[in-house]
Amino acid sequence: MFKNFIGYHLVAAKHERKDMLRELTANTRTFKLIFCVFVLLVLWNLPTTAFGIPDLTVVEQRTIGIFCFATLMWILEAIPSWTTSVAIIVLLLFTASDSSVWLMTQGYEASTLGTLISYKKIMACFADPIIMLFIGGFILAIAATKTGLDAKLAKVMLAPFGKKSENVLLGFLLVTGVFSMFLSNTATAAMMLTFLSPVLKSLPASGKGRISLALAIPIGANIGGIATPIGTPPNAIALKFLNDPEGLNAQIGFGQWMLFMFPLAIILLVISWFVLLRLFPFTQKTIELEIEGEAKKDWKSILVYVTFAVTILLWCLDKYTGVNSNVVAMLPVGVFCVAGIITRRDLEEINWSVLWMVAGGFALGVALQDTGLAAHLINTIPFERWNPVLLVVGSGLICYAMANFISHTATANLLVPILALVGISASASLASLGGVSTLLIGVAVGSSLAMILPISTPPNALAHATGLIEQKQMMRVGIIIGAVGLLIGYIMLILVGQAGWL
Repeated sequence: MFKNFIGYHLVAAKHERKDMLRELTANTRTFKLIFCVFVLLVLWNLPTTAFGIPDLTVVEQRTIGIFCFATLMWILEAIPSWTTSVAIIVLLLFTASDSSVWLMTQGYEASTLGTLISYKKIMACFADPIIMLFIGGFILAIAATKTGLDAKLAKVMLAPFGKKSENVLLGFLLVTGVFSMFLSNTATAAMMLTFLSPVLKSLPASGKGRISLALAIPIGANIGGIATPIGTPPNAIALKFLNDPEGLNAQIGFGQWMLFMFPLAIILLVISWFVLLRLFPFTQKTIELEIEGEAKKDWKSILVYVTFAVTILLWCLDKYTGVNSNVVAMLPVGVFCVAGIITRRDLEEINWSVLWMVAGGFALGVALQDTGLAAHLINTIPFERWNPVLLVVGSGLICYAMANFISHTATANLLVPILALVGISASASLASLGGVSTLLIGVAVGSSLAMILPISTPPNALAHATGLIEQKQMMRVGIIIGAVGLLIGYIMLILVGQAGWL
């Protein structure tokens, strides 16, 4: 998280508390790590016949072991999630690639060893075009902060909602949601909580309206991320597999994604507004808004404003301009770096751990495909015979359940590669429900709607740290919005898919 961002102190405090907790639970983490490594070694050394997959090769068995190891590590959080991703890539490089340690390949016949993965493909996951898309988003966010564009936009966007308490709540939901479409959810929540602080002072301490406003920030940040491919990592992961030329090749662009996901996000934000007003009504009729910070007017700031607008416009019109959204993301990177708006120190503040986390998931996908394990699983498990409704809805519910307890990105990293394979195998039966796109995008939606606990998402943790929200209140709202969101989300995805818009 970049240090000049409004609300950075909230994020820093969160990480300090997390570090302290890690120190207190060092012994527990060590036990979890030993357990995960033990499972990996068992799976690694079992006879290939024990897996029940005909003609399973040694490399495929290693991939199964690494996948299960990653699953346990991400769920148990024995080490930070992004370091698990790095460990996955290193394991694949040294044990399953065409540049493996010689001990990993000696003594095996070619048919027994199986297909080794190209080490170049594994390492290319660090510079996948989707990673470049995220870097462009981070650069835009840093530049907007340095020039005061974020505070200016917040003032302008909240102004139309006036001073009526209910309308101010809707304003915070919608503005937070719009910001999180292009900024990281954590950065958005930190910034909006800072803007919210003076507003809360004008409300009675015993009123429920304070709870509504505090909950509006994480809800807006989580739901808003649904609307764009860069809004949250699960979106990018789903899009990566949907657009893979060697796989589904759906060719869904940035603008096409927003065409159906932006309305969904707005509908869910408005529903959240009604839910919050119902559960935590205001006793005070009006609220005074005070947002500090002004947009700068020097030439660098003007360049940021223009580049920001052009980039978003090109993203939305990528199908018409012919310029891929990943390529568009490099425009602000080039302009801001050359103009001196983004410095070396700014680049150091990019959230690289998120990028490495995503890269680990991509590497797992490459391993499943290139080792031949994917084809083996498809041939072994008759996915095409499964009830399509059970397949689609069941995967969404599993994703939602997992994402409430582990990282949303880790959940998508685990489920999307598998569901992509399932979707290809069962494409005929899924056609009545909108096709494979419904299956994979449903995972992204389910991830974003998982917010019942303070640990579910960083925005939840930041909001809970204010002391205004009890866990049971967050859980109550999270369950209602999650259930309604999944229902509406899947209805919309099925209708859009059947209409051929995906």
